[in-house]
Amino acid sequence: MDTYRAFLAIVISFVILVGYQYFFVGFDQSVEDEQPAGAPVATTQQLAPVPSTVAPAVSQQAIAAPAAVVQKYDRAVREIVVETDLYSVIISEDGGAVKSFRLKKHTETGDEDSPGMQLVKTDGSQGFPLDFAWGSALGSRVLYDSKRQHIALSSSRGSEELRMSAVTDSGLTIERVYTFNNSNYLIDLAVRVKNNSGNSLQGFPQLQQVNMPFEGVSSPANRFLFSGPAAFINDELEEVGFDDFEQGPKTLQGAIDWVGYEGNYFLCGIVPIDGSGNTFTMQGNEALTRMQLSGNLDTLQPGAEKEYKYHVYYGPKKFSMLDEIGYNLGKSVNFGWFDIIAKPTLWILNKFYTVFHNYGIAIILVTVLFKIVFWPITQKGMKSMKNMQKLQPKMAKIKEKYKGDPTKMNQEVMAMYKTYKVNPLGGCLPMVLQIPVFFSLYKVLLQSIELRHAPFMLWITDLAAPDRLWIGIDLPYVGGLPVLTLLMGASMFLQQKMSPSTADPTQAKIMMFLPVVFTFMFLNFASGLVLYWFINNLLSILQQVIINRDTKTKTVVKT
Repeated sequence: MDTYRAFLAIVISFVILVGYQYFFVGFDQSVEDEQPAGAPVATTQQLAPVPSTVAPAVSQQAIAAPAAVVQKYDRAVREIVVETDLYSVIISEDGGAVKSFRLKKHTETGDEDSPGMQLVKTDGSQGFPLDFAWGSALGSRVLYDSKRQHIALSSSRGSEELRMSAVTDSGLTIERVYTFNNSNYLIDLAVRVKNNSGNSLQGFPQLQQVNMPFEGVSSPANRFLFSGPAAFINDELEEVGFDDFEQGPKTLQGAIDWVGYEGNYFLCGIVPIDGSGNTFTMQGNEALTRMQLSGNLDTLQPGAEKEYKYHVYYGPKKFSMLDEIGYNLGKSVNFGWFDIIAKPTLWILNKFYTVFHNYGIAIILVTVLFKIVFWPITQKGMKSMKNMQKLQPKMAKIKEKYKGDPTKMNQEVMAMYKTYKVNPLGGCLPMVLQIPVFFSLYKVLLQSIELRHAPFMLWITDLAAPDRLWIGIDLPYVGGLPVLTLLMGASMFLQQKMSPSTADPTQAKIMMFLPVVFTFMFLNFASGLVLYWFINNLLSILQQVIINRDTKTKTVVKT
């Protein structure tokens, strides 16, 4: 049974290694070189416009790309700048699209002089998001006219409207109305289409979305967790991988709560209101993705008009904020199988942060809380291992006595366990139970925007990134010195030395090798997760010291 226990510990380590690879990296995921925002990007399919004669509910055509030649107008194209306390947005009269959306509360990097996070990474040749079309009835690109070129919001001026209108060659009057709010990232967009021609016209609403990765194709955030087009449709979250575009555009149809492009920490989402969208079409690759939210085919008689309404959310994937907005936007913070543990953990983490204003301290307190919860079962497991160690001499005698009869030997060993009330698996059970907690906390620390660029102390300035202390030289593979990771490995080694070991030297060496495996595995983990494991090891060492002293005291008293 001691062999089995050692084997089980190795299997558990293997499960963690393979589980990490499966859930957070992927076995066959390739990494492309990051491209600058202005570089031309090749897409997986030739992009072509959707024919207006086909209803969008059954259309499988590709999404229209911007024309290669810049549209020429009879007047200069102006840009409208909207400033709020949360973001700064630039909207072009050319198509009414968004040219820039820069967040003020979140930066591109953790550097002090880093600019605000830019959510629109594309340029004019690739297209800009929130371009609107009504089938092909609009004709060429539309130049809107706006009476305002600058809007500034504040706490005393909470919301403002931006109205833009245009008349097309086909006789349609298009009016776009953006409504901005100073207190949140939700923007209202209403598009009114009026037929001023003498003929009936047919068309369907198409709101375009185009995105590049928020933090680069090769960033750890994009390699470890999902980044790409997503939708909450038919009461399910659909996160579409780029492999699905190999055979052409991907289309989802049904009851749409929201669609958009999500990264690890940010979301560019569109919420259709009152049936303004029921078809979501996507195509592209890791470097550039085009999306289109389409509604049903409408017929406008002369003089008739139709209004399409949307909510637009460009901002951080903060669960509490998204959940409060509604429309199931909170589902974009997807912890997968570990939701049931991860979301309460995130809630507790934020509660601790509101008191101490340091997520490193919050992680330590969460670790202590988890340790208290697991303390009784860990205590029982450690005592079981200690009792197993005491039985090693008896175990050796049984093996020697019945080495020619394995069946009898196993019977005698099981009888001994029953007599002394020892569970041979008791020492591994606490570790098994902590695996879901480990993965849940990993998800929380890597995926929650609260931890992005959150400092702890000294050299640990980003709890969502690997810990590195820069010592003036670039170390192979790791760059800087992973001090916290090495401390974690050392604490695990000390914990292993203090734990009861088997009589077999080979098994003991195998068990002592586990800290080395874990140290290498943790090198590129978020420093917040390493901090959790390090503190957990220290608490486990403390618990082992208490058990050893208690056992020694009982032995002395008995003697």
